Amino acid sequence: MELVARTLVAAIVLFSGLVFLVVFFSPLDLGAQLAAFSLSPARSSPLKVRHRPPPLKVYMYDLPRRFNVGMLERRRPDAGGDVPVDRASLPPWPQNSGLKKQHSVEYWMMASLLAEEGGAGGEVEAVRVLKGEEAEVFFVPFFSSLSFNTHGHNMTDPDTMIDRQLQEDLLTFLRGSPYWQRSGGRDHVIPMHHPNAFRFLRQQVNVSILVVADFGRYPKSLSSLGKDVVAPYVHIIDSFVDDDPPDPFLSRPTLLFFRGRTVRKDEGIVRSKLAKILKGIDGVHFEESLATGEGIRASTHGMRTSKFCLHPAGDTPSSCRLFDAIISHCVPVVVSDHIELPFEDELDYLEFSVFFSVQEALRPGFMVDHLRQIPQVQWARMWRRLKEISCHFEYQYPPKKDDAVSMLWRQVKHKLPGAKLAIHRSQRLKLPDWWSRRR
Repeated sequence: MELVARTLVAAIVLFSGLVFLVVFFSPLDLGAQLAAFSLSPARSSPLKVRHRPPPLKVYMYDLPRRFNVGMLERRRPDAGGDVPVDRASLPPWPQNSGLKKQHSVEYWMMASLLAEEGGAGGEVEAVRVLKGEEAEVFFVPFFSSLSFNTHGHNMTDPDTMIDRQLQEDLLTFLRGSPYWQRSGGRDHVIPMHHPNAFRFLRQQVNVSILVVADFGRYPKSLSSLGKDVVAPYVHIIDSFVDDDPPDPFLSRPTLLFFRGRTVRKDEGIVRSKLAKILKGIDGVHFEESLATGEGIRASTHGMRTSKFCLHPAGDTPSSCRLFDAIISHCVPVVVSDHIELPFEDELDYLEFSVFFSVQEALRPGFMVDHLRQIPQVQWARMWRRLKEISCHFEYQYPPKKDDAVSMLWRQVKHKLPGAKLAIHRSQRLKLPDWWSRRR
């Protein structure tokens, strides 16, 4: 017995010594060591430390003002001059720009690169570099949407030739750039948000990363979801900043709201059909109107007092109405078979929107009955989610963390692997288009 007792004591001392060595001299994390001896299962921390990736390095071409802000300051003597815009001379976006504002994505992207470093709370998604050799991507600050609205909105007007001349001059400039020559423009970002922007020579930049509203008027040879970035419209109505009623459901008595033009082309013909189907239905406000000052005020009130806001396709699958609804916290009801949405790799639109195909929406009673059956608890959850994500659809200068421009630059970064692949393949292939001709 004495021998057994001595052996047991020796074993205990040896085990204690091993534990001491593991705990105090092992390079492993102490918490992990203690957890290994715990009888309860280890719990992972609900919060993980995420290291924010470095900002995207962007080289912005110094284009003469006539390509961008000169169209905003046409009364200025040097509006058409060769001096590029800088931070000190950047004009604010004009308050009286009307519907031109909805396609002003190009302005806000350019402005973000002129902002002082440290904007957006020190967490910017993109920074401007002054040497092209340091850049990951190249930004072309040509206001193609504003050029169409300024010079070519009436397509039979002689001023349309100014829009065409700007496009021709820009291409001459880019083709002389060593950075464009190196990549063929594949790592260049070109805003083209208005469906008629860059309409004369857009095929000449079809390999670049285009910033578009949707793909309604672009052939596959020009634009695609894999290569390009879908940008939200700049909302026309003001953001609903104090939307905190005791009961949000009861504070919005209208079930479904629409106010806008009903005669549209292409897929937009659904609007006139919906006008007939929804006429006279209790709780539905469907009104033909134009985007005048009074009309915008009426739409603001209507969206803020409605549970759901109807977004049927217009001349193209998207319109500004969707984003007006989002910042009004009015649950969007999207009727389109071809719409593509901004930031969809980061946002799940089903959390705050309702979708119908055109065929479903045109079945009498189907859409309204479906909306009436959505429980109040589910609607309130969508309303709260709208309040959480509406910041992603705000354009502002200087930019802020996770606002629309910051999200756009993040989307551009997501496109870079594909752009680099295309650049490398184009540089080594002897038959660049063999893939498209395969059987």
